[in-house]
Amino acid sequence: MSGGRPTKYNDELFNKAKAYLTDYVMYEDMIPSIASLSLVLGVDRSTLYAWEKEHKEFSYILSDIKAKQEKVLISKGLSGDFNSAITKLVLGKHGYHDKQDVGIIGDINIGSEFNGI
Repeated sequence: MSGGRPTKYNDELFNKAKAYLTDYVMYEDMIPSIASLSLVLGVDRSTLYAWEKEHKEFSYILSDIKAKQEKVLISKGLSGDFNSAITKLVLGKHGYHDKQDVGIIGDINIGSEFNGI
């Protein structure tokens, strides 16, 4: 016997989540988000992440939300429809950054040659 409350997950909630993905603007969202989906479904975000692990079909919903979020941010950010600072901040959660990666090639021995400098 498992502990805890029974899950609220059912076909109706799954279909509501799918509908959110296509109609997120109906909820006055500029981009789809997991936070907003949790409000629409009336469950905590941690519940959505648990469902993601337990129900393969639901994991696709969360994956699609992230992909659509990234797509909308790029498109609207490039067109100037979205604030560039906020777009940059949220795209950082998708792995984008404007830092230049600089590495050191070879071994550098900082030792006796630089004593006293």
